[in-house]
Amino acid sequence: MESFSSPHSDVLLEDAPAGGPTFLDRLFDHGLLIRTGVDGLYGRSGAFESVADALDRLITRIGAADGAEVMRFPPGMSRPAFERSGYLKGFPNLAGTVHSFCGDSAGHAEILACVEAGQDWTGQQEATDVVLTPAACYPLYPVAAARGPLPAEGRLFDLQSYCFRREPSLEPTRMQLFRMREYVRMGSPEQVLAFRESWLERGTAMMRDLGLPLAIDAANDPFFGRAGRMLANNQRAQGLKFELNVPVNSVEKPTACLSFNYHQDHFGSTWELRQADGGVAHTACVGFGLERITLALLRHHGLDLAAWPEAVRTALWG
Repeated sequence: MESFSSPHSDVLLEDAPAGGPTFLDRLFDHGLLIRTGVDGLYGRSGAFESVADALDRLITRIGAADGAEVMRFPPGMSRPAFERSGYLKGFPNLAGTVHSFCGDSAGHAEILACVEAGQDWTGQQEATDVVLTPAACYPLYPVAAARGPLPAEGRLFDLQSYCFRREPSLEPTRMQLFRMREYVRMGSPEQVLAFRESWLERGTAMMRDLGLPLAIDAANDPFFGRAGRMLANNQRAQGLKFELNVPVNSVEKPTACLSFNYHQDHFGSTWELRQADGGVAHTACVGFGLERITLALLRHHGLDLAAWPEAVRTALWG
């Protein structure tokens, strides 16, 4: 088990008593999250959003001196670009596609008849050219590659997007639609690894300033299937992914609130992204789960924002 430490938070996580309200129940009862009837798909209150917005601004302040180019993409991306990215090789179970009605009046009548009869009406739907964005950085790579070779100093991007992963759950930290803030570095292996190391330090300091117990651990992506287990083992063995974990649902299964990823030349090769000298570009990213960090703060400092420690409120709102 990981050892969690923080200079501010000594909160002991306790599971709800048998039959008692869970953390998710209490979030609903306090109006911080809003039920929609679908597990992992929630509305957010103004109080919840005030924390998520403050976190977004805090991350901006921490990274401001680096001069990253800001880009904001919608929560959908090009289906051809999605297919080329290779996401379906590793995570077919998490992908979400956008379908739409493309038929005629007869097809419309059939849809209405199915709805009226309580039957499946989606047979009249066809896949569009839009796929739900699985990670904030995925729409970036073809855009960056289309610009041509990177400058000698490489490039740095600042991204934020709603992302979709189909994994319905009653754990509030495992939402199907959630916001991811990312910084993405492109360049030589030395440049991108230095970037990742810098953000390992910055991210740890940020979370400590927010009074959260944390641990950094080697990790792997949730690759699908038998071949995916080998990919996961290789990812861990090569130290390509680290996560900053905070106990939110439980100490035994902490929640990854930040991730630090070295993609090697995967995206560079996929998109023919070149360094200034013609070599294949390497990439790395740091990702912040805005909802997850917000939930960690609510779990450890309480559901009444006004009662949070002054140091935490100052770090967020000044």
